[in-house]
Amino acid sequence: MRILVVSDAWFPQVNGVVRTLDTLRAELLTAGHDVVMVTPDCFRSLPCPSYPEIRLAVKPGRKLRHLIEQAQPCAIHIATEGPLGWAARRYCLRRKLPFTTAYHTKFPEYIQARWRVPLRLSYAVMRRFHGASSRIMVATQGVEDELARRGFRNIGRWSRGVDTQMFQPRPHCKQADGPWGDLPRPIFLYVGRVAVEKNIQAFLDLDLPGSKVVVGDGPQLDDLRRKHPEIRFAGAHFGDDLARHYAGADVFVFPSRTDTFGLVLLEALASGLPVAAYPVPGPLDVIGDSPVGVLSENLREAALQASQIDPTLCRQHALTFSWTACTSQFLDNLRPFEPLVWDLPQPA
Repeated sequence: MRILVVSDAWFPQVNGVVRTLDTLRAELLTAGHDVVMVTPDCFRSLPCPSYPEIRLAVKPGRKLRHLIEQAQPCAIHIATEGPLGWAARRYCLRRKLPFTTAYHTKFPEYIQARWRVPLRLSYAVMRRFHGASSRIMVATQGVEDELARRGFRNIGRWSRGVDTQMFQPRPHCKQADGPWGDLPRPIFLYVGRVAVEKNIQAFLDLDLPGSKVVVGDGPQLDDLRRKHPEIRFAGAHFGDDLARHYAGADVFVFPSRTDTFGLVLLEALASGLPVAAYPVPGPLDVIGDSPVGVLSENLREAALQASQIDPTLCRQHALTFSWTACTSQFLDNLRPFEPLVWDLPQPA
């Protein structure tokens, strides 16, 4: 099956959406499917206000139509609600083509955190965008329940996985020559975008023993470095290097209240790190009542209690999440709908 995926989030961005889509593409190709990615690098683009690493396609309609018709896919999946997502939605509605969407990001909460736009207005826009979708794919039951309460319909599950070969316990990374060898222990780690919507300040303000470290890049990085010289900001790391930084820490602290899943939670658990987080969607779905983390409105107490958890339990929990199963879920969300039929006029 040829599947066309439209996404405003793509490399060189570093976030859970990009990693998810890149892994999905690889898994689909391995399973014998053909995948066409339509992303901002195919278009003239401008930096997103206040988030310049995100590129926004400029007037993508005509070229987007050409790319879709050239591919003649069996299914169209619109991954994001940006300029490309809206343009693809318009094209599909005009041609009466079914398409699926995904709810990766709580944009209403992000927009409220940055520009104070009321949630009711942003969610109205999101309902309009996803309302025409044959299936809205979400990662967790918590997000599904929340969207259903806000009037969304046709919701289906598309979970997430983790590369347990790359992310695994590495005892040598906790030694003096490891990534955090010069820091007092225990080491409390955050990995992710350094941005206001991630609520990182709540982690930085915690009174904890040992050391706090932040791995990631984003618009708040320079400001937080200036305000917190006592905290190690390591910048962005990738691949095996990122896995070493996880494995060298002791506890993973996840202060976000707005993530729809939190892929970093699985990466931390696979690396043998217990998790401390708020009891909100994402952590509730990944951790739940399992003994691999502590969810509490008192994030300090959660972090201290998490430091007593057996790392072996964390690894075992992460092993229950596979990308193969996630890809099967994605395909199951496509299969109820007839493959697209293309009756384009032939060139003279």
